[in-house]
This record gives sequence, C-alpha cells and structure tokens, in this order.
Amino acid sequence: MKLRLMTYNVHRCVGGDRRLDVERVAEVISAHEPDVVALQELDVGRMRTGNVDQAHRLAELLKMGFHFHPAMAVEEELYGDAILTHLPEKLIKSGPLPFYRAVPGLEPRGALWIEVMVGDTPVQIINTHLGLVPQEQKRQAAALVGESWMASDRWKAPGVLLGDFNATPYSATYRLLKAAARDAQSVSAGWGKAPTATFPSTFPFMRIDHVFLTKGLKTLNVFSPYDALARVASDHLPLVVDLEIEEA
Repeated sequence: MKLRLMTYNVHRCVGGDRRLDVERVAEVISAHEPDVVALQELDVGRMRTGNVDQAHRLAELLKMGFHFHPAMAVEEELYGDAILTHLPEKLIKSGPLPFYRAVPGLEPRGALWIEVMVGDTPVQIINTHLGLVPQEQKRQAAALVGESWMASDRWKAPGVLLGDFNATPYSATYRLLKAAARDAQSVSAGWGKAPTATFPSTFPFMRIDHVFLTKGLKTLNVFSPYDALARVASDHLPLVVDLEIEEA
C-alpha cells in the first residue's frame, strides 16, 4: 500500500509577496494530491489575517477532514498546526511541548497526533513545529521521543513524525530524532538520492522540514515543488514524501 505525505509551513498563508491568500496555499497543496498534509503556522480567528479560520478553510477547499492544535492562544486568537486528510482517521493526542523559559518571548510549541487507516493498516502520524533556540529544540525533541509521545504504549509502527523542526541535519536536535526514527531522505529508509531542501522557498538550501519514519515504512519518492506558485505562496516549500507500507 502507498501513502503520500506532505509537510508544509504555510507562514499564516502570507506569501513572499506579502499577500494573504489561503486559496493560493490550497492550490499548491491540491496540485500534488497528498493523502495526509501536516501544516504549520496557521492562524485561526486572528485579526492580522482577517479573522479567518485557516485550518477549517483549507480543509474545506481541499475536501479533507482536519484536526487543529493551537500552540498559542491570545484570548480568542489562535495560532498553531493542523493535520488534514481524506483517509479515515481519529485524534490520538494534542498538546504542548516543553517551554524554554531561559529566553523570554519565545513562542509556545506543540504537537498533534492522529491515526489514519491506510487500507486495513493503522498509521500513526505526529505533526510538530519546534522552536528556534537549540536548547529549546532539544527539550522539545526529547519530549517527542519520550513516554508522552513516541515511547508511549499507543505509538505502534508504522508511524511518522514530521513537520518544521527548525533544525538542520548537522544539529543535535536532528541527531536525537534520527536516533529514534529514520529520516525519510536517508539510505536506511530506502532513499538513495540527494536530500531535498525546502527553505527559503525562493532559493531553498536549508533542510529544516523533515519526515521521520518507524519500521514498516519505506520511502519511494521525495520531492519539493519549485514552480512559481509554490515559490511565492509561503516562505517554505512543501516537502512531499511517497511511502510504501511494508507487510509485517
């Protein structure tokens, strides 16, 4: 069985041209027909983006179900991450990740975990968006691979951890995560080609958006669209990964 995933930091649906355009982001996603989409940096009911529920609107445009987790709430205004899918699914968990108080003014961070059914196989999927400070990232990554998330009894292979980690493959955060799961863009996951960068969208040279896989999953293809629409719709390009679910 095959599964197409996309992870995409949509930057509040504000593009490189500084234009707010939810429909444009939906068009970028729709062009590649993912089964599951992990989105970061969504505004829900925020004045700065016209009080639109971006998670709901994108799901509506794409004809997908969705779950949203507000990593940050200011009264009625929410900001966070979502998972969209057309597959049968259920929410397993959503919640905050450790906050690093040594640096004032950092954004709260969180994660969202759903289970999707690919045929008769349940697949666990966690979407997250880690912080910018290395010490913060390491604490958050340690939480994700710990008992509350990927080391819990409910986390059973096959499973995927994906999102914007703000961490390159040279970082301690990345190494911590790779010790717990395989990078989809690695030989150990079945991928032998050069890895694909996604940031910044105009000239991508940084690899900070990642997909990590448990056993039972094999990478068939990886790409990042670089057409004119994708380059302008957000400051990140989407990362698309095609997987094969291997028989137990």
